[in-house]
Amino acid sequence: MLPALFRTIVAVLLILLAAPAVGQDAMGQSVATNVVIQQQSVIEGLSAKVDVLEKQIADEADNDAKLVDIRLLLEAVGREVLASGQAFRPRLSEINSRLDHFGPVPAKDQPPEPELVQQERQKLVSEKAEINAVLGIAENVSIRINVLVTRIAEMRRELFARLLTKRYVVDSKLAREVIDAFGDATDDLYRTTASWLRFVVQFKLHSMLAATFFGVLAAAVLLIGGRRLFGGMFDADPNAEAPSYLSRLSRAFWSTLMPTAAVAAFLSTVYLLYDYFKVLRGDIGTMMTSLFIVIGLVFFVYRLASAVLSPRRPRWRLIAVETGAARLLLWLVTATAFFTGVDFFLSTVYQVLGAPLALTVGESLITTVLTGLPIVLIGFVKPFADENGVAKPWHPLLRFALFFLGGLTIIAALLGYIGFARFLAAQIVITGAVLATMYIGFLSARAISDEGAFAHTVFGQRLSRAFGLDETALDQVGLMVSIAINLLIMVIGLPLILFLWGFQPGDITAWIYRFATEIKIGSVSFSLTGILTGILVFIFGFFVTRWFQGWLDGSVMARGRVDAGVRNSIRTVIGYIGLALAALVGISAAGIDLSNLALIAGGLSLGIGFGLQNVVSNFVSGLILLAERPFKAGDWIVAGPVTGTVKKISVRATEIETFQRQTVILPNSELINAAVGNWTHKNKLGRIEIPIGVGYGSDPRKVHALLLEIARNHPLILKTPEPFVLFAAFGASSLDFEVRVFLGDVTNGVIVQNDIRFAIFETFAKEGIEIPFPQHDLNIKGAKVEELLPKKARAAAKETAPSAPEAQRKREAQRKRRTKPDPDQA
Repeated sequence: MLPALFRTIVAVLLILLAAPAVGQDAMGQSVATNVVIQQQSVIEGLSAKVDVLEKQIADEADNDAKLVDIRLLLEAVGREVLASGQAFRPRLSEINSRLDHFGPVPAKDQPPEPELVQQERQKLVSEKAEINAVLGIAENVSIRINVLVTRIAEMRRELFARLLTKRYVVDSKLAREVIDAFGDATDDLYRTTASWLRFVVQFKLHSMLAATFFGVLAAAVLLIGGRRLFGGMFDADPNAEAPSYLSRLSRAFWSTLMPTAAVAAFLSTVYLLYDYFKVLRGDIGTMMTSLFIVIGLVFFVYRLASAVLSPRRPRWRLIAVETGAARLLLWLVTATAFFTGVDFFLSTVYQVLGAPLALTVGESLITTVLTGLPIVLIGFVKPFADENGVAKPWHPLLRFALFFLGGLTIIAALLGYIGFARFLAAQIVITGAVLATMYIGFLSARAISDEGAFAHTVFGQRLSRAFGLDETALDQVGLMVSIAINLLIMVIGLPLILFLWGFQPGDITAWIYRFATEIKIGSVSFSLTGILTGILVFIFGFFVTRWFQGWLDGSVMARGRVDAGVRNSIRTVIGYIGLALAALVGISAAGIDLSNLALIAGGLSLGIGFGLQNVVSNFVSGLILLAERPFKAGDWIVAGPVTGTVKKISVRATEIETFQRQTVILPNSELINAAVGNWTHKNKLGRIEIPIGVGYGSDPRKVHALLLEIARNHPLILKTPEPFVLFAAFGASSLDFEVRVFLGDVTNGVIVQNDIRFAIFETFAKEGIEIPFPQHDLNIKGAKVEELLPKKARAAAKETAPSAPEAQRKREAQRKRRTKPDPDQA
């Protein structure tokens, strides 16, 4: 009872205290009502738009481009619906807050609320119900939009699949229909064109001539200006004996790009001015558009093939083919583009004229077959020649690809799959040309980025003269130019390829918007655009780090003759620092709060405590190795049973290549905690030893002199410290000597040891000095030797065996030769 009474009293006091603001509340409620009415009207209008767009979807079910435009309009309506729903958010928050202050409605057994509180509560509940009703309508509209967008996606997939899989009957009936329709379509085309030309001559001749003149002027400005600015890059010098690969690439790229751009400028200017001066009719404008596209396509493919094959200047070819084959390939490649363009142009013309479908099918059948034939013929060409001048074909894989693609195009057309054949032929020609141009551009960019390459180009020489740049600065400019060319190729080439494969501009627009949309998962929100930005920033930082490593190593330290091991250590440390910075900047660019990584860091520390001790130990050991540098890349080290050359030191392990070309990966902690021998730590100076034994009958001083002379005469042995020959010991069967020599490069030790041993053998043989070897007598007790031999061997031994006294004398003589002299008896 008391809590309910208390709440009632508080509510009444709140209302009484708010009494001076009754006018303001009434005004606020009036504004809120106006907002509801306004947004309800907006949502109803958006719902009507959705109805219209839904009808358009049914009307344009066979038009892929129109479906994409409708989808974009639906997505725009969806964003407006979302914005309209968000307009109620402040008012809903206020209503819920005031209702929370009033508390729940009293139960029947409790005292009723004051009338003023009941009226206020009723107004708030009523207003909230109105807002929820409008939001329900908005939600229904949003659901309808999502359903329609999904339907459009399904319709486009079905449309594309139907285009590729639809089969037409190719028989004599189709041939008769094509022949009959061809005459009628030709007459219609003649009448349409003739009537337009009469109209132009009578009323628009001056406008047409002016537009053509300005088109020629635009092309001339672009072509002449490009030649004056970049003439040395796309004009082939006929006097050049052996042009560099960069020169050939630049010439191929620019000689394709600039003339094609000039032709495109002419055609675009002419069309735009024709349209501006009202020279074109609707039907003529459509046909002229397709004609200009075909002209640009064929010219582009012809220029590209001419630049790559260069039939008139063999030294400027990018592909080392024979001259006759180059001419034939040029015409075959151009033929594929020509027939593809003819198919596109005639299909557009017949569509504008309203010709029967059979004529379009027959025309596409003929042109696709004519497109596939040159592709197959290219596979039969033998463009290369061996040492004897005998023609050689393409690589088997390339030849198979040409036969397969060309044959598939022809077979698909003959079987009636005209849509698939047209699509395949267009992709082979147009996509192939675009990819070939992009590839040449990438090669040119890579060639420009090579050290010293940009300085030898015409543009680089002009920059050097204008700004006084040295070779190092030109290398950096060349790298920037290379990056710019790569970006330009990607920005232009990728959209072209997407368009060629059936994507519409609206698809790319929708993708961009979706990347920019914020996505929420629970309380965490992120943006795909932010993630992509973070990835791009990291990739950019990665490549900048790699570029800086390469530049510092190749341009600074290499030219400063810094030791290779020092260069490797510096390059590795800079690489890890750069990657760490790139990762941090990328995470920040992605919109991820670095303070949220504290939990991850705690988890990592726990993991380190349990299972990552070795990893951390190796990581720290790697940092110690890079900092202290007890050995470096290129050093010859001995680590336990492993002997070899250090190839790479990373933060986890060190890569060692043994002399058997085996790569051994040693954890860094083992190299820190165990003894490691380094033959080339400070320098490559080292000593090698060559042991040799001579017979006891030899003169040791003479042997000493001969060994010393052999060591001094070797060119790789240092004079200081001078060679030394040690009389090491009186061996069991020889006098033991040891040749000790110092080498400037101890890695040549095996070669020197080999040479010294050969020289010792030859010199001792010449001087008659014996190199003994151990000999042992075998005494068998309890049996005679003859009894252990087979019967045949026993009989042969009896025939050849010497008498017992003679054998005894030989054994005594051998024993005397092997007996070591006693110094006390000497």
